[in-house]
Amino acid sequence: MGNQPLLQVEDLRTSFRIQDDYHAAVDGVTLTVNENEVVAIVGESGCGKSAFALSVMGLHPEGRTKLEGNVNFNGRNLLSLSTAEMNKVRGKDIGMIFQDPLTALNPLMTCGKQIEESMNYHTKLSSSEIKAKALELLKKVGIPNPERTYKQYPHELSGGMRQRVVIAIAIACDPSLVIADEPTTALDVTIQAQIMDLLKDLQKQMKTGIILITHDLGVVAEMADRVAVMYAGEIVELADVKTLFKNPLHPYTRSLLNSIPSTTSGNDRLHVIKGIVPSLQKLPRQGCRFKARIDWVDEHEHEENPILREVEPNHFVRCTCYKNFHFPENIGDMNNDIS
Repeated sequence: MGNQPLLQVEDLRTSFRIQDDYHAAVDGVTLTVNENEVVAIVGESGCGKSAFALSVMGLHPEGRTKLEGNVNFNGRNLLSLSTAEMNKVRGKDIGMIFQDPLTALNPLMTCGKQIEESMNYHTKLSSSEIKAKALELLKKVGIPNPERTYKQYPHELSGGMRQRVVIAIAIACDPSLVIADEPTTALDVTIQAQIMDLLKDLQKQMKTGIILITHDLGVVAEMADRVAVMYAGEIVELADVKTLFKNPLHPYTRSLLNSIPSTTSGNDRLHVIKGIVPSLQKLPRQGCRFKARIDWVDEHEHEENPILREVEPNHFVRCTCYKNFHFPENIGDMNNDIS
């Protein structure tokens, strides 16, 4: 794993205008992605994962969004770039794999032309070289008949094939960073596995840094080097993947892991996380944001202003409520308490 920082996000705050007020969907997030590293961002829908990705890419609608903080990439703060400058970065240095290939692709253009688009914009290759590279990319992403797919329109392909085309577009200009936003959500399980294997292979070949946004912890266990668990716009736990699965600390992380079906636990009941992620207007901006969903934990266990603390080397947790957390069904089981 490379240890050169590729992307350094510092205190990023992304606020959306709702009526006359701005509400932060990403609230003070700090995260580094190194060369040749896969960092997964995990959490339920509505936690701010996609808002974070679109902030890095500069893809939020102007006028309704306020971005604060620093997103340092190749020595420049992306938040301070003009649209024209950002267009030179997007697609060339940073590629993005969107979660729904049908809406990410243009229905009126052939797949080949869509792969060629960013190369026409960012490179000085001749049209014959660009076509040859597009065919090579289709082959690279595991499409069996590149010549045929090159001429096809998105609606003529299956979901898995369309997602492969989206990946080919994202890596067309050999970016040093790829953001994959829920890249397997719209696909069935066998195709999901193939797409994840493909991303892993491409990452090994290209030594690309990847931000993987997902709510699927199985995908995280297989793909990620480090994991940031996000809740209500904040990172609540950050650790390398082995540590996170072996020793999850934050109540939210433990709740997520506890709600995965297991064939070995002998318990046939799944843990259900109480409540839902609050809407942006109703988000508590003071104290522990997860407090309302673990109301059996004593009030004084929570901090008034929880910060992300390093509790062991490279393992960060927000709020002291993790120290005496237990699941309500395990109140008698002291083994589940973490001191």
